[in-house]
Amino acid sequence: MTLTADAATGTAEETQHVDVLVVGAGISGIGAAYHLKEQFPGKSFVVLDALDARGGTWWTHRYPGVRSDSDLFTFGYRFKPWRGASIASSEEILAYLDEVIEENDLGERIRYRHRVSEVSWSSEDQRWTVQVTREDSGETLRFTTDFLWMCQGYYNHSEPHQPQWEGLDRFRGVVVHPQQWPDDLDHAGKRVVVIGSGATAATLVPAMAQEAAHVTMLQRSPTFFFARPRTHELANTLRALDVPDEWTHEILRRAYIAEGDEIIRMSKEAPEELRAFIIESMRPLLPEGFDIDKHFNPTYRPWQQRLALLPDGDLFTAIREGQASVVTDTIDTFTETGIRTSWGEELKADIVVTATGFDLSLFGGVAFTVDGEPVDFTQRVTWRGMMISGVPNMAYVFGYFRASWTLRADLVSEFVCRLLAHMEKRGTTTVVPTLRPEDAGMQLRPWGDPENFNSGYVMRTMHLMFKQGDREPWLHLLEYAEERDSLPALELDDTSLVYG
Repeated sequence: MTLTADAATGTAEETQHVDVLVVGAGISGIGAAYHLKEQFPGKSFVVLDALDARGGTWWTHRYPGVRSDSDLFTFGYRFKPWRGASIASSEEILAYLDEVIEENDLGERIRYRHRVSEVSWSSEDQRWTVQVTREDSGETLRFTTDFLWMCQGYYNHSEPHQPQWEGLDRFRGVVVHPQQWPDDLDHAGKRVVVIGSGATAATLVPAMAQEAAHVTMLQRSPTFFFARPRTHELANTLRALDVPDEWTHEILRRAYIAEGDEIIRMSKEAPEELRAFIIESMRPLLPEGFDIDKHFNPTYRPWQQRLALLPDGDLFTAIREGQASVVTDTIDTFTETGIRTSWGEELKADIVVTATGFDLSLFGGVAFTVDGEPVDFTQRVTWRGMMISGVPNMAYVFGYFRASWTLRADLVSEFVCRLLAHMEKRGTTTVVPTLRPEDAGMQLRPWGDPENFNSGYVMRTMHLMFKQGDREPWLHLLEYAEERDSLPALELDDTSLVYG
């Protein structure tokens, strides 16, 4: 640790140097820490997170029923067997992360309430300088690091997406966004309207319906819903046979991956066949005569937006038992006592939940500079969805849209550690993804392709994101089936990686 003088104040400021600095202590950051400690016991590293505790999304989301919308055999780490039900609550996921931290002595490496605001690369010093604010004390800290690893996810958790509706100020009830759920909100016996029909609404509606007088899901357009058992039958069978947890984890992991691969394949090759399968799987779980085409048959093809998972079909159960209902319409105006839809239906409400989604935040809003020049990421190109052109010694983790985030987080962790080892072997200190001569004039495309995936949070913030190219290695947003073998086999002396 060194002392440097702050030119503005003249006061001394401690600077701590680490070999690798990880930003974010959620699924990605904890996984990164595990791999670093396992593969580089001699390297120093630290994990910084602005929140009060571990878990990222699983710490910030406090709304009723919050749970995974991926199975935990693939959402869990490959190195840590999952022993619970396939679909898990946030409490269960946080307990799992606590076990990973404790079993691998990672706690001493993680510093909470440390918000990273700026990072700057110096080619002369060949390191990053990281400006950090202590959220609890307001103290400013400075770190330097040889390698920066951004693991903070891509949601903007401080500013949820909240449309402005006519008459909202007239409503006399409570309006709450799931991302800012108050601890003291009591919905027992209340009339609740949940605006939205994505994964969050699919969780909230059946959870709130257990105590509310009634819950109405008001959706502008339908979503595909898919009911799955909370616990896989095969898991029960294997556990009854006393199969070791490690084997059960791997068998179930492969089973879920194979099922996901097939659904993704059908979504591309036979979308209407998959549509019919999903709709027919819903029919016996809903009341007789329920208008599935109106409420649960989207205009987009399956998996062009997220397929909302229903453990044990809980949303359908709430509808079937009269605890919940669905209205497919747009909002004309809020009234003093609820919402009037465009078709004139009056929805009475004591509580309105705006489950209207999230917006993306590129690298947590951290300001980047390289040799004194601000980095405009909208003019940069991704290198295989893990690094950015022209940005030295920096990697990031973005997960899959159609598979568990952790499947890719594990692959990226393995790649970064392999890259660090390769740099040591070569005796080099820097690596920079760089466009090659043959990439001159390459067509730069938006970060996301609406024909492939067009969820609202992607489309709303496309303009904030980096670009991708029209050829490897400048592509990303591939599927797990396309990357699970290719990423581990990447040639690290590729001419698009310039070492120094």
